[in-house]
Amino acid sequence: MMKWLRNISRVLVGLVFIFSGFVKGIDPWGGTYKITDYFYAFHLDFLVPIALPLSFILSFAEFAIGVGLLSGTFLRFFSWLALIFMSFFTPLTLYLALNNPVTDCGCFGDALVITNWQTFYKNIAIILLAIILFAERRKADHPLKGKSGRFLFSGLILTYVVLVTWSYNHLPIIDFRPYKVGVNITRAMEIPPDAQPDVYKNNFYYKNMKTGEVKKFSEENIPWRDSLTWEFQSMDQPVLVKRGYVPPIHDFSILTPQGDDVTDYFLKDDNYTFMLVAYDLQQSSTKNQERINALAKWAEAQGYNFICLTASLENEQQAFTEDNNVPYPFLSTDEITLKTMIRSNPGLILTYKGTILAKWHNNDIPDSTSFRQEILPEMNKKLNKD
Repeated sequence: MMKWLRNISRVLVGLVFIFSGFVKGIDPWGGTYKITDYFYAFHLDFLVPIALPLSFILSFAEFAIGVGLLSGTFLRFFSWLALIFMSFFTPLTLYLALNNPVTDCGCFGDALVITNWQTFYKNIAIILLAIILFAERRKADHPLKGKSGRFLFSGLILTYVVLVTWSYNHLPIIDFRPYKVGVNITRAMEIPPDAQPDVYKNNFYYKNMKTGEVKKFSEENIPWRDSLTWEFQSMDQPVLVKRGYVPPIHDFSILTPQGDDVTDYFLKDDNYTFMLVAYDLQQSSTKNQERINALAKWAEAQGYNFICLTASLENEQQAFTEDNNVPYPFLSTDEITLKTMIRSNPGLILTYKGTILAKWHNNDIPDSTSFRQEILPEMNKKLNKD
């Protein structure tokens, strides 16, 4: 019985750690943004500069622990680490569930978003398995022993490092976010007619005109029909009881400097639209700025839309334009939305009638010749086929 329980614990804990470390590792900027949210929530703003290296370290540690447990390599050592990890994060997730300083823990990146309470319950189950594994670590089986186990462990770790490095310098190898290639932004923002709405709890206060007593009522028993006895006084702020349907994309908008909403224009225009995404112009890389400028001029000459979406202020936009001879207009979009759209500052997104056709990291933005000779012909073939 204990042998079976040991193996089940080892496999389940190993798989959870591998999955968590992998999905966060291939999206290091996503992990960075989530850790930054934690620092701000706990008033540790001075730690924000270490958010990126901490994202790498945590995701690597999780993946290594998972591989070690699953393969049985250095099993005693990784049993210790798994228990230490869970002993720290389980109380943390209880605090998150009780106080909700961040909306979700980010433990599985964007691959699997769960509530803070669901995260805590998950951690309770995992820490119990980790305790069993730790207690039985000296008796645990090693599926792969000697050189074969170490070879597999080293190979998986090396592969992981290569994938993480690629994802950091380009884009995540798997895009779990709602703005992935092929998504139509307009349709992703729609709410189905039969969608479940938010459910709120309302409390109303009525005064008994005969006794002067003020009594609290719910929606189910408000005395609105007995107007001769009860007089409405006030009501509490509605409390959300159950969240209804939330569309995959629910916070996307494009605003002009004057505050006009031009979202529909760019999402419904029967034309190619190049969206250069630079959530913070002061931190935006300019190493490929000349290529971007040339591409913008070429796109304009072809009659295509080329815009830059940013959350930077208008004076920052003006300064960036003057410093870099920018030929394209700046439009405003929420910073969190921009960070979600593409993991690059800047990054380029090509859309047609609101459908995302392609995305490029700043390191991979093609020049105008590549667009003219290779990319757009392929896009045209695809659109004609569809």
